[in-house]
Amino acid sequence: MLAECEELLKAVLPHLDGVLVEQVSPQGGVLRIVARTSESVAMPCPDCGTPSVRRHSGYQRRLADGAVGGRQVRIELTVRRLFCDASECTRVTFAEQVDGLTVRYGRRTPQLKGLLSAVAVALAGRAGERLAAKLPVSVSGTTLLSLAMGLPDPSAETPRVLGVDEFALRKGHHTYGTVLVDCETRAPVDLLPEREAASFAAWLAEHPGVEIICRDRGGCYADGGRTGAPDAVQVADLWHIWHNLAEAVKRLVSRHQACLRDPAPAPGTAPDVVRPPVSQAGRLAARVERNHTAVHDLLRQGMGIRAVSRQLGLAVNTVRRYARAATWEELATGRWQNLPSILDPHKPYLHQRWCEGHTVAVKLHERGFTGSYSAVRDYLQRFRRTPGDPPLPKPPGVRKVTGWITCRPDRVSEDDRQKLKEILDRCPELEAATGHVRSFAAMMAARRAERLPQWIANARTDESHGLRNFADGLVKDLDAVTLGLSTQWSSGCVEGRVTDIKFLKRQMAGRAGPPLLRRRVLSRTRSRRCLGDRVSRPRLAGLAPCCLCGSGHWPSSTLRTVRQVTLYLRCKARCDVPPRWSRRIAAYRSTFDCDSPCGPCGTVTLRRPSASPWVASKQTDIANSVRR
Repeated sequence: MLAECEELLKAVLPHLDGVLVEQVSPQGGVLRIVARTSESVAMPCPDCGTPSVRRHSGYQRRLADGAVGGRQVRIELTVRRLFCDASECTRVTFAEQVDGLTVRYGRRTPQLKGLLSAVAVALAGRAGERLAAKLPVSVSGTTLLSLAMGLPDPSAETPRVLGVDEFALRKGHHTYGTVLVDCETRAPVDLLPEREAASFAAWLAEHPGVEIICRDRGGCYADGGRTGAPDAVQVADLWHIWHNLAEAVKRLVSRHQACLRDPAPAPGTAPDVVRPPVSQAGRLAARVERNHTAVHDLLRQGMGIRAVSRQLGLAVNTVRRYARAATWEELATGRWQNLPSILDPHKPYLHQRWCEGHTVAVKLHERGFTGSYSAVRDYLQRFRRTPGDPPLPKPPGVRKVTGWITCRPDRVSEDDRQKLKEILDRCPELEAATGHVRSFAAMMAARRAERLPQWIANARTDESHGLRNFADGLVKDLDAVTLGLSTQWSSGCVEGRVTDIKFLKRQMAGRAGPPLLRRRVLSRTRSRRCLGDRVSRPRLAGLAPCCLCGSGHWPSSTLRTVRQVTLYLRCKARCDVPPRWSRRIAAYRSTFDCDSPCGPCGTVTLRRPSASPWVASKQTDIANSVRR
């Protein structure tokens, strides 16, 4: 029975295999384990490594361990202090350490320390403390942060393709740091506490081997890259290029903001009538309808005009008008409307002053009008707006018009397209700039870098738009922009890592300093690698040969690793080859070039069963590139 209990204890707590367990007893919410080390086991000296079993003294250590059965575990371990018998060693005595159970000055087992370190990396202080209480483990948020800061830097090779971008250390304080990302594995490499060319150049000098630098259009990273890695090529990110163009268009639209409003009405034109005056026909229409019905009823009974006039008390001519009208609306329409007024000669002046912003009826009445004040007041009342009236349509803003110009035309609604056309008709400079913007967008979409010099030349020679400064900026950074338009590398993965950094900052309520933020970012990357996340997929290098002809060499320099997929390659050469063969490779969103075509036909077809339409289209592109 005792042997079975020892086996069960070793299965539950395998790190106690190197000690002798004397007692296991639950005490409230704590599982107390009393153990000691073996007296016959020799322990090496930490300085010289000489084994020793000669005992000097002993003492008891209390270690916290991971919970078992919902109870906290406390190990009371008796260890020995031994003499070092080596004459050349300066150490006289030393305390023995049990592998996997104790460390110097440690009050937690390595297993519990690793668990709490993972919690600290994932949740930081306060949130990690709340989670640890549910494990249950008693630990404070400050201790968790200390564990996170005590983790070593994960070992990482110098990336071949390096992405660099800035991130805000504190919102609104204009303090920025720099994040460095391996664009092939999409994993963060390092965080720099400042956004300076000197610090970036120093990092590149300490980590030689970077071949490609993906960056934004900022000058500090360009200067730092040229200083720290002069042999590396720099690639300007397409999104940042387009963003710079959109900002230039926004500044241009701001200068022509007056063209966004509808043209002012001609002098003397009446303003829009908000509430038309009440027609007198509405008040007298009921009487007209009643008299018309009565006249026609009596006439159908055979009575004459004069008899109807005497019975209804109406004039004879009035009865005749009712008799001639087929419906009562003929008598009400047009009556009591558009009657002449003493205010008619003064209405153009009132319209002009109203459009100029003078809407006080008293001041307008004092300008020499001989009529009553109520006539001016009642006439201007139709133009006044109240909070209950629907608001007037506002002219489109600068950002909206900028979006219409920089957006794909087929994604703009018909109404917005018509508004943009009216604005461009009123502003030739915006119309010229729109043509250049859309030609640049077509060049970016087609990745036609050879068109860039001609576009720059046209933009610099055309004086009818305001994009010359943008074109001059492209000339200064021409090589990086050209590579951005002709290669597949970009800073998209860097922007994703910046989003992760923002999440970590919000998780710590914006109080994380650069050292703690750097430690959490890099440690999270290491934990992802341990879990086999997609950032850790190795690049394909070497051959993926055909079964017989041995073709199909895929250079690793063209791969971008995101996730593992299985690609089935079918050899169409006329050789006795199995129907298909496969090899698991890290390939996704990549363009491949085949160095050794298969067989006499030189065709390799890539297939993936049950692939999504997006992946299938990419595989078609791969096959086409192989055929070329």
